[in-house]
Amino acid sequence: MNDFAAEQSAADEPRLSLTAQFAIMATIVLVLGMGSVGYWVGERIATDVTRNTAVATAFYVDSVIAPLTEDMSDLGVFGEGPKLALSEALAGALGGRIVSFKIWAPDGTVVYATDDALVGRKFPVKADLRQALDGQVNGGLDSLVDDENVAERQARKPLLEIYSPIRQPWSGTVIGAAESYEDATGLVRDIRAARTESWLVVGTATMAMLALLYTIVQRGGLTIKQQRAALRQKVAQLSSLLEQNEGLRRRLELASHRNATLAERSLRRLSADLHDGPGQLLAFALLRLDSATATIPPSEDMRSVRDALNEAMREVRNLSRGAALPELDRLDAEQVLRQVVQAHEARSGTNVALDVRPPLPALEQAERIALYRFVQEALNNATRHGGGVAQAVAAEVAAGELVVRVSDQGGGFDPAARTNGLGLAGLEERLVALGGRFELSSVIGKGTVLTMRLPVARQTEAAT
Repeated sequence: MNDFAAEQSAADEPRLSLTAQFAIMATIVLVLGMGSVGYWVGERIATDVTRNTAVATAFYVDSVIAPLTEDMSDLGVFGEGPKLALSEALAGALGGRIVSFKIWAPDGTVVYATDDALVGRKFPVKADLRQALDGQVNGGLDSLVDDENVAERQARKPLLEIYSPIRQPWSGTVIGAAESYEDATGLVRDIRAARTESWLVVGTATMAMLALLYTIVQRGGLTIKQQRAALRQKVAQLSSLLEQNEGLRRRLELASHRNATLAERSLRRLSADLHDGPGQLLAFALLRLDSATATIPPSEDMRSVRDALNEAMREVRNLSRGAALPELDRLDAEQVLRQVVQAHEARSGTNVALDVRPPLPALEQAERIALYRFVQEALNNATRHGGGVAQAVAAEVAAGELVVRVSDQGGGFDPAARTNGLGLAGLEERLVALGGRFELSSVIGKGTVLTMRLPVARQTEAAT
């Protein structure tokens, strides 16, 4: 059993320690989680920086460019004066940043552009332009794939595209939209630096959490390992004790079997001694009494003596027959039951109903003797104390046990008030020694039921 426990504990031992398993899983979870956080932070930084730049440019357009476009709603195009003023304004504060600039009419016509080739041309209104014409500022790094972005593509640098509405100063009505392209080289560099810093912060926090959690789990793993070793030692000790107990149980069972066999041999010798000793002497006394009274009339005292001798002879013969068992070696459980029932019916002159539900298990000699003695004593009690009314014997296998019940419908008695007679006490001791159980149930006026239970599994092992 110790070898089995060792093999089982080795099989239960994980290939990776709890600390290693946690390190792997925590690394995966934290890397994924912190990666998502870092990506979200980086994107949020890029979005906020881009929006702030777009808002600053829109403010400049609203405060500087819009007053120069007062007549755009009437003319639709700009004359040389407004164009010159726009060029000077763009070259002023934003001259080093603006790469390209356009002013759109609400129908998608370019009314002003730093690229003169686009002026007067009409293009489909994109979603970003539509938002600006609706009064919203938007911007972002553009891929420059539209038809009007030929000049911007030639710049070969990252550009920030910004759309801002142009409003009339006195009414606030949107009369067009300004589209500007700023050099985003510095912006992209700043966004990349901000993202790098955010990733460094997230990575440092992740490593710190991993180190802290790893330390905690490593200590817990050491504690679990120590407890597992202690538990394995306890299991080994318990397994050893179980083996010792099992050995003692087997020895006790063998001793009980030997004692039962020796007891039956003693009863057989006692039966033979009763038959050959007191039985023969009583028979000789009856013969001498009959010879003495053959010549003289028997008196009342002599008849009383003869009756007493006959009664003593019957008692001795009953004791002799009850103490001696028939040969049970070649009988199975059902045959043992039939033989003890038939013997009781012949001896008591009463009837017994026998109900056997096969198959019954194979029994050893000690179990067969216990079965015979149990039914014999139970039927004797049913006849002696219950008047032999509705005697019945039932046998079956239930819940892994051989169950035999002996019942009657006599007067019954109060089990709590019963005395510890030798018969029932001996039956209980005999069954307990074999690993079985003895049960008694009785109701005054309704009869008595005696039950014996023997484990089937143990008997099957013994039989095989």
